[in-house]
Amino acid sequence: MSEVRASVDVDATVEQVFAAFTDWAAQGEWMVGTSVEVTKGDGRSVGSELSAFTGVHLGFPLGFLDTMTITLWEAPYRVDVLHTGQLVRGTGAMEVVALADGRSRFLWSEDLDIPLGALGRLGWPLARPAFMAGVNHSLRKLAAVIEQQVRS
Repeated sequence: MSEVRASVDVDATVEQVFAAFTDWAAQGEWMVGTSVEVTKGDGRSVGSELSAFTGVHLGFPLGFLDTMTITLWEAPYRVDVLHTGQLVRGTGAMEVVALADGRSRFLWSEDLDIPLGALGRLGWPLARPAFMAGVNHSLRKLAAVIEQQVRS
């Protein structure tokens, strides 16, 4: 298992941040190279299923599919998922915490089984910095998108 943790402060309320990050179809606007769709249920309750494709389309998709089941839905504070895909397995949590003056902190965490056995475990220390750079970039972009919506 590998733990991944990142957070970003947002000049918006808990409710605004929660609404933004659970707008699954809009995640492609801020999550690097990823598009998400609801594949079962309403996407807003335990048991709903999501499918996230991360990669590029070069006339054909080049990337991987991350399927998830929502295991906890505590609006407007937290959503937990179970990654059920062939490549990405483990658990994830997206949480919003209220800060002073109507601000919030968005926390993103994953406990992932590293794929590809020994090769994956050896390669993860090399891949992790780039992965974390992408996650942190995505969270900063999420904050900017939310803050722009709040100002509009």
